[in-house]
Amino acid sequence: MDNQQRHYTWWDDFFATGFYSGHIPFAPGTMGALTATLMWWIASCFLPYNVLQWATAVCIVLFTLVSIPSIRRLELDWGEDPSRVVVDEVVGVWICLLGVPASLHWGYVIAAFALFRFFDIVKPLGVRRMERVPAGWGVMLDDILAGIYGLAVILLFRWIIG
Repeated sequence: MDNQQRHYTWWDDFFATGFYSGHIPFAPGTMGALTATLMWWIASCFLPYNVLQWATAVCIVLFTLVSIPSIRRLELDWGEDPSRVVVDEVVGVWICLLGVPASLHWGYVIAAFALFRFFDIVKPLGVRRMERVPAGWGVMLDDILAGIYGLAVILLFRWIIG
């Protein structure tokens, strides 16, 4: 950005890059999802399960709504759906983590992470179509849908095993 004023603030960069995890030079989406999973796991060590669930749901909504203007400003300088923007992965994996049972068994946490990344990468059943939504929403919506698919698989598995 030679001699041009950038359109975004440090907050946009910090927030939309998943607390700078999106700046890691390899697999930024995976790094963003991993950062969010570790943050959730640390929170699970201190919060009762029902508070953790509510806090996760509130963070999903807040991060989604707050991220849209940041993404739009960053896209002006970094291009459409830049790989460094990983707040969408943060939100998506948190959606999957809503399926982790009260036992907080580590296997479910790993499954939530893996399922989210699988659906985010493969983009089945309309996930890719969500990317076409304009104005920053497409960046978020495909990962929200991938997170919902992962959550559905976890809940189905929990239902099957009783």
